[in-house]
Amino acid sequence: MPRPVPQYLMNHSTTAAEQYRQLIGGSLEPGADSQDVIDPATGRAFATAPVADADQVDRGVAAARQAFPGWSAKSYDERGAILTRIADLVEENAELIARTVTREQGKSLADSLGDVGAAISYTRYFADWRPDPEVVRDDDEAFVEILRRPLGVVAAIIPWNFPFFQMMYKLGPALITGNTVVVKPAPTTPLNALLLGQLLADVVPAGVVNVVGDAGAVGPLLTAHPDVAKVSFTGSTATGRRVMASAAGTLKRITLELGGNDPGIVLADADVAKTAEGVFTWAFANSGQVCINIKRIFVHSSIYEEFCAELARLADAVVIGPGLGEGARMGPIQNARQFELVRDALELAHDTGTVIAGGTVVEGDGYFVRPTVVRDISEDSSLTAEETFGPIRSVFSYDDIDDVIERANATPYGLGASVWGSAAAATDIARRLETGTTWVNQHFALSPDVPFGGRKQSGLGSEFGLDGIHAFTDVHVVNVNKVW
Repeated sequence: MPRPVPQYLMNHSTTAAEQYRQLIGGSLEPGADSQDVIDPATGRAFATAPVADADQVDRGVAAARQAFPGWSAKSYDERGAILTRIADLVEENAELIARTVTREQGKSLADSLGDVGAAISYTRYFADWRPDPEVVRDDDEAFVEILRRPLGVVAAIIPWNFPFFQMMYKLGPALITGNTVVVKPAPTTPLNALLLGQLLADVVPAGVVNVVGDAGAVGPLLTAHPDVAKVSFTGSTATGRRVMASAAGTLKRITLELGGNDPGIVLADADVAKTAEGVFTWAFANSGQVCINIKRIFVHSSIYEEFCAELARLADAVVIGPGLGEGARMGPIQNARQFELVRDALELAHDTGTVIAGGTVVEGDGYFVRPTVVRDISEDSSLTAEETFGPIRSVFSYDDIDDVIERANATPYGLGASVWGSAAAATDIARRLETGTTWVNQHFALSPDVPFGGRKQSGLGSEFGLDGIHAFTDVHVVNVNKVW
């Protein structure tokens, strides 16, 4: 039976450095150091998290490597059963996990519960996945089959915007295909991962899943580690470049899900009120801190003024507040560093465009920024040409479809996009956009059976779907000469 969740995990005391533990080789242990975890709704510490040193990282990788032969030798049914038990444990502790995410990340409790729910459903999907036999030739002369072999130790490097969901959707395909994992959470949102380690300590065989704390130095130790076979990284494009360079020394397999500057194109025949609500939702989700938020909004000139007014109205109506508070739809920026970057972006919005909603921070405790809508701004401005990771969005007008497609594609990013209007016309435009995913009359619609990844500088490889699962394996061809 799994250990009961200790009361200290329920309390989030700020005084006990020992309240959270790392999971290394099946044992729960303190860090070599510790760090405060800040509640972005107050700007103050509310918990203490362990931080690993190089020795603990090495031991985590060694434990994963030692566990790999036994874990990979298990059948898919055996591994799937353990993944199902993990999903059950998460479901049993959904409220605790969600509250932990809200406290350290800032998003509303409803959004955190949604993230945990998605994590459960994705984990169950991967638990039930079984590979189809792939025979490419079977005749009188030869038999050729393609097998998929697990890689070994996977380093799962998690960002701070969807920390629990993204951790779980890396664990699922890695584990079902027979790999072992070392999880490195973001320094500012470590508690949800450490809590998962607490829950899994007596459920998963020792060393199969390891969780190490980080204050900023652990990532490079993992990406360069000679015994790590694959890095699954989600984060900024700039950091992704460093991950790629670090992994090159041992030719690690890598999946990089990186930044985006997603366009949303609104056609002349779009329903203004309905479309503005959809665009606003996915432009400002998670306080604008999503790689696939809509970040550049292109609206046909015939409805541009009306659309801008409706976006501004929606922005002004948003209730901002702590994620555990009543009625708040938008929480704070996640950390102080990002808050300062968003402050700078607000200044740029005022200096180079016309701010029609928001444009200010909320004075007082925490890292709150009002949702901001900007028009009359150049597409060459760094506010719009680069990824703005915060609740500031720019709206542009267009007249010609070919022109707007060219403008939408004029970015080094290629993660996602959406087109809003009559389905037939929107679909034709969607096929011409240079993105990993283009949605029609929706955005941010993800599913575990559909691959998701970026083009250009938005990443390498895919998460989810068959492509995403195969990314945790190598091809092994068995080629038999029958006439020998």
